[in-house]
Amino acid sequence: MYAIPSRISLLVAGLALLGSACQSDTPLPAEADTVTATPRFINPADAFGQFFIDVQLSDLFEDSKTFVDMAPKRSAAEILADYERLKEQADFDLAQFVADNFSDAKMYAKDFQSDPSFNLDKHIERLWPILTRDEEQQQQVGSLIPLPHDYVVPGGRFREVYYWDSYFTMLGLLVDGQFDYAQRMVDNFAYLIDTIGFIPNGNRSYYLSRSQPPFFAPMVGLLDDATEADLVAKYLPQLEAEYNFWMRGADELNKAGEAKLRTARTAGDFLVNRYFDERPRPRPEGYKEDSLLVAESTRSGAELYTDLRAAAESGWDFSSRWFSDPADIGTIRTTRIAPVDLNSLLYYLESMLSGAYAKAGDSAKEQQYAQRAYERRRAVISAFWDAELKWFVDYDLDTERTTGEATLAGMFPLFFELATEEQAAEAAKRLEADFLKPGGVVTSLRNTGQQWDAPNGWPPLQWVTIKGLRNYGFDKLAREVAERWLKSGRTVYARTGKVVEKYNVVDTSLIAGGGEYPNQDGFGWSNGVFARIIEDYPGI
Repeated sequence: MYAIPSRISLLVAGLALLGSACQSDTPLPAEADTVTATPRFINPADAFGQFFIDVQLSDLFEDSKTFVDMAPKRSAAEILADYERLKEQADFDLAQFVADNFSDAKMYAKDFQSDPSFNLDKHIERLWPILTRDEEQQQQVGSLIPLPHDYVVPGGRFREVYYWDSYFTMLGLLVDGQFDYAQRMVDNFAYLIDTIGFIPNGNRSYYLSRSQPPFFAPMVGLLDDATEADLVAKYLPQLEAEYNFWMRGADELNKAGEAKLRTARTAGDFLVNRYFDERPRPRPEGYKEDSLLVAESTRSGAELYTDLRAAAESGWDFSSRWFSDPADIGTIRTTRIAPVDLNSLLYYLESMLSGAYAKAGDSAKEQQYAQRAYERRRAVISAFWDAELKWFVDYDLDTERTTGEATLAGMFPLFFELATEEQAAEAAKRLEADFLKPGGVVTSLRNTGQQWDAPNGWPPLQWVTIKGLRNYGFDKLAREVAERWLKSGRTVYARTGKVVEKYNVVDTSLIAGGGEYPNQDGFGWSNGVFARIIEDYPGI
């Protein structure tokens, strides 16, 4: 990964604070076609109104995502007109009407047959073309946002490119010598920034009000490390536009506890970020689940929908790290929490921007972003460090202290090398004592039934942990995590012939569970992390 310039902390020492973070006046697009004037995609929730609601609240599909991914065979106006005309007839069949008017969505890698003579790494190599979506598969006008280049989807129900997944998928692509393919994926994200103004959760219309953990800069860093070309300079406009998206609203904050869009202020007057979503409605891909939850809650629908969507933006949908009551998703309060992983990612982006402008000879912008990186690091190592837990923890904007919930998000400061040596040493001890399990490292220390909690382990968090430990010289522990995680992957592959999205790391004889859908196979980021571990640790 692209190295953060070590002179940043020295450069900014003694500098005056340069003011609030940069902002963009570009409004966030609604969930509709804002890329071109030509209708290239639609949002089913907007286009189909009551018909959409009737389908999603029915028992027609077990998974709420199924319908929103189906492409209509005719215009929305024609379908709606027929629905209104036919729905009151005694013999009306909703399932048949949907089948007549919509094309089924493909499930990637669902029926792929593994060859038992191949080991795990060979199986992964064979999966890349199976998980590839090309331009010819993007032609129907539905919720899919077309992209200029082909790309790797995660697999199963995840039929589109996903933002933070793609960084970990790229790890494997680069191991397998697919540099051009990895660069095309980054070019797709640059296209989304250029045309939409930010990178959405995935290339679906119903994701256009939220993003995901901002891994665009680390993706550029991966490519930059793999070539002699200065790819940071190439993508500098998009890197800065990404930063501007996350910092919108920052100049409206005046005191601790205030938050605007994705920005907030902490005690000590640190400017930090949170996850957010600007469309307080049920998630189209989780319409039934969200609607039922709000119906059972005493909270306002707008508030609860926003917190649910913000958790979806985090990628951790869902985890007790966002709940007041770990056993009750109805107490979710994502927007009142400043996440340690998000702020570590933005530290890296600020550092990359500073280094890029230093190379470009723009000393004013170099110092501007260096100052922001310096202040961000000060916030993380002070406000996000829980001295009692000896772990990096999310920050509660209401109580003005850490949330007290230890999760693997606490390894991100080590991954991006902003922890102090002392903090890293304490974190390594805590990790080995509490998070290390037979199959890898566990996501959190709570078993709540949520998929981003115990007993599950997730590929991106394994890699963040392994790389974070290595950054601070804890090579033996890093190897132990890698060995246990690879054993999980090989055990499940031997038993099922599948690579899945998450694993039970506490009891490796069991399949991981929890969440709103069954464990998916394929699987992009699992393939990438396994491939990279096999490359880095050939003896295990």
